[in-house]
Amino acid sequence: MERASVAGGSFLFTRAEPARVFIPEEFTQEQRMILQTVTEFMEREVHSMGLGRLASLDAEKDRELVLEVFRKAASLGLYGVSIDEEYGGMGLDFNTGLLFTEGLAGGFSFATTIGCQTSIGSLPIVWYGTEEQKRKYLPKIATGEYACSYCLTEPGAGSDANSGKTRAVLNAEGTHYILNGQKMWITNGGFADIFIVFAKIDDDEKLSAFIVEKSFGGIELGKEEKKMGIKASSTVMVYFNNVPVPRENLLGERGKGFNMALNILNSGRIKIAAGGVGGMKFGIRKTAEYANTRVQFGKPIGHFGAIKHKIGTIAAQTFAIESGVYRTGANVDLRHDELLRAGKTTNEAKINSMREYAIECAILKVIGSEAMCNTADEAIQIFGGMGYSQETGVEMAYRDARITRIYEGTNEINRMLTLGEFYKRMFVTRELPVSLAKSFVPRAVLRNWLPAGSSPLADELRRVDNLKALFMILTGAAGARLREKLVDEQEIVMCLADIMSAAYLTESAFLRVLKLMSKPDASEKEVHIKKLMAQIYLYDSLEVARRAASYAVDSFAAGWQKFLLRRVTGLLLKPYPINPKNIRREIADYFMEKGGYYF
Repeated sequence: MERASVAGGSFLFTRAEPARVFIPEEFTQEQRMILQTVTEFMEREVHSMGLGRLASLDAEKDRELVLEVFRKAASLGLYGVSIDEEYGGMGLDFNTGLLFTEGLAGGFSFATTIGCQTSIGSLPIVWYGTEEQKRKYLPKIATGEYACSYCLTEPGAGSDANSGKTRAVLNAEGTHYILNGQKMWITNGGFADIFIVFAKIDDDEKLSAFIVEKSFGGIELGKEEKKMGIKASSTVMVYFNNVPVPRENLLGERGKGFNMALNILNSGRIKIAAGGVGGMKFGIRKTAEYANTRVQFGKPIGHFGAIKHKIGTIAAQTFAIESGVYRTGANVDLRHDELLRAGKTTNEAKINSMREYAIECAILKVIGSEAMCNTADEAIQIFGGMGYSQETGVEMAYRDARITRIYEGTNEINRMLTLGEFYKRMFVTRELPVSLAKSFVPRAVLRNWLPAGSSPLADELRRVDNLKALFMILTGAAGARLREKLVDEQEIVMCLADIMSAAYLTESAFLRVLKLMSKPDASEKEVHIKKLMAQIYLYDSLEVARRAASYAVDSFAAGWQKFLLRRVTGLLLKPYPINPKNIRREIADYFMEKGGYYF
């Protein structure tokens, strides 16, 4: 079937057709070769020389080694992934770029260095730059001649980025902005040639953005931060002292920098999830190898149910998040092409296609980063004392993963963003049709009194619809009761966001399985395992939703309203009659036999 993009957030009151959804199994051989190239580069440069190489990259003092690997990546053309071919890049579509990001994950903290170069460090120019700016900077960024960084956060302006105090004032001649201020947590800052800097012009209330070259002068770098993890990534404070920035280096429109930052962060958020998928696959491979070879009580530890439970859970999370990431990435590409056909400029198409899926990107960032952190934690547990030791390198993955729950907006901020963006699109901009939402909920509720039907996974799809309906019911009830105060009830908002996330990812997993079921050439065994992973993810998501719903209802409802909402929650989240122990064991056995997450 011909694919068309869908409105961002509309998954909450529609049921997608599997044939119209992109699944990872549909990547072409050429796209898979790009993934293989990146994966092999990371294996060769980071892992093949043993733990000593990893330890050297992890040593904050060994910057020469980081720069050596940075230059080698440049020689392969890896920095042009998001840059159009006319400017010296690879011209990859967004979804292929996500596949590229997945491949970076095996590079541990060095992935952050490359990720900054190909994402937040260069995308502002790719998406918002003038033709002159693109021709001047992008070719040198693509070859690695220019290293990039992104300067948004300040000591007093983190999540509240628009409160930053960095200022730009036009000189008397009108030729240059004089830039003053400081930025912190600047990735690649220690060796960057280009800084994308957000600052307020004069007394503006909103940020603007500038392309600032280190060669302009007046830039002072702080010492490298002593961090818990991602130590192969340069992170410094950057001070701007009367830096003369040519007027033509204003990036985008004046006062539109905050919108630019948010949109760039949308891209970064889904890329964190894609990197999480790569990290989790890496974790499954390492834990499967260890569980197969570590013998205790006369047999490999992989034979024990406690270990199988962990590996089965990680695999199910990987499958669901992978399904959601590439489903969303394909929609970004579809919307981009539709906007181009509608007459939008290349910049407008890139910007607006990304903005469309802000809700989905925030969901994926939150769930992807938390699942990746859980994978690293469980890997240490499976390795036991060896995992806690630096000897195996597993503890490094644990330290490197933790930052993903903080950067590109903390997970708390992103949970609140999902609900806030949904409310805005439903009731302010009216981008989402209220009428469809109103008709979806009663239909979903009424279906619970009817037979599920004989179509494949009919019961599971009804349960996914129930998650959506519950979100709509509780969100509507909380909004009606608390009104404008809901925004201050962050605990409730985050619970509602978790229900929304469960709906999107469980649906993504089952749409993928259904589409595979329709393919005559699909491996029966692989489809069976993928179905089991989707079922376990649903089983666990229903439990998350029950806790979130109970907490939310108890926190805002009272009397008959609380009674009715509890009854509705019980109706929509009925027990799911599968055997989670046996299913997790079968999943774990499959991957331990394969030696990793291989299909």
